[in-house]
Amino acid sequence: MRRHADKACPEGHRLTGRLAVETEQGAFLGNTRIRLLEAIDVHGSISQAAKFVPLSYKAAWDAVETMNNLADRPLVTRATGGRHGGGTQLTDYGRQMVELYRALEAEYQSALERLTASMNEGEAGTLQEFRRLLKRMSMKTSARNQFTGTIVGLKAGEVDYEVSLKLGDANELVAVITRESAENLGLAIGMEVWALVKSSSVLLLTEKAMRTTARNHLWGEVSRIHPGTINAEVTLALPCGKTVCAVISNESVNHLALAPGNPACAVFKASSVILCAPD
Repeated sequence: MRRHADKACPEGHRLTGRLAVETEQGAFLGNTRIRLLEAIDVHGSISQAAKFVPLSYKAAWDAVETMNNLADRPLVTRATGGRHGGGTQLTDYGRQMVELYRALEAEYQSALERLTASMNEGEAGTLQEFRRLLKRMSMKTSARNQFTGTIVGLKAGEVDYEVSLKLGDANELVAVITRESAENLGLAIGMEVWALVKSSSVLLLTEKAMRTTARNHLWGEVSRIHPGTINAEVTLALPCGKTVCAVISNESVNHLALAPGNPACAVFKASSVILCAPD
């Protein structure tokens, strides 16, 4: 099921929303993921929330990490304490996104008209963040790691362009693309773009003194490990509230003594980063 809305907003802005119920996980901020966020808010546990939706535990975490990576601010955070030593909670920003989505779903175009008419200057920013959030997830990709960042550096060469993106206060990402690609995308300082990195292109290390030729070194904390028959999917929580996923062998997990809570660094080449720009 798909619904479209396209209504004028204050100051010439336009809000475009799409609600969809398509697959087990649904589209971003679709019915399934909204129910997941609501269940996290009620239960304070992602395992309980996953059972309520229902989703597998891994699918629930994948959905949360994708949403957090593409949101302006985290929708879900880990909480300390509790009966089992910790839990998961919805942020105030996450609640705002759920409330806005439900308003769109319940009232559709008439609700958009009332909402935009009553928007004051302070609330307009929240509306625009919600609009950007929906727009970002309209793009589907097989890349496990999807980030949005603001271009803070451009270095032009005869053949390549080096592009620096700011992911948050503590993290930057570097991509190298062809000059032709940079010109086709119309890259400029201050522009927001998507950065895609396949999980198989990400290596992990634990020694801070180790040097590599890779341009990107994102230090974080192991948040979860999903083991498979041969390989394991390891997720790092970055200081900026985003996550990065790597697929490495089970042998490497044991060799590096990786475990939730331990520090680790995600390493990948600048040439492994694919950039996408909105139309």
